[in-house]
Amino acid sequence: MQGFYFVNYCKYEDYWLSDMRFVLGLFLFFSGLIINIHSDHVLRNLRKPGETSYKIPNKGLFRYVTGANYFGEILEWSGFAIASWSPTAAVFALFAALFLGQRSLHHHK
Repeated sequence: MQGFYFVNYCKYEDYWLSDMRFVLGLFLFFSGLIINIHSDHVLRNLRKPGETSYKIPNKGLFRYVTGANYFGEILEWSGFAIASWSPTAAVFALFAALFLGQRSLHHHK
């Protein structure tokens, strides 16, 4: 859906790379990417090899939110939607937020 939109309908002018929407979206995208990578690192290193006990992460953004990796991904897709300023990316970001938010709530219980 997004690829079809970008190939067939989307056209950006030269000034778009300096537009505040693009700059802000790019900043949000890379912030989310860094959060997502760091959160996945925290989750991968939660247990030592051979351990099977349940552990709750408490490093990085996990100190503040239940699903820091989900938060990072939502931030990534929201940043992409803002940077591209496309309706298909906005719909994708909305559904990612709804789906990942629901998963995060489930993990919180």
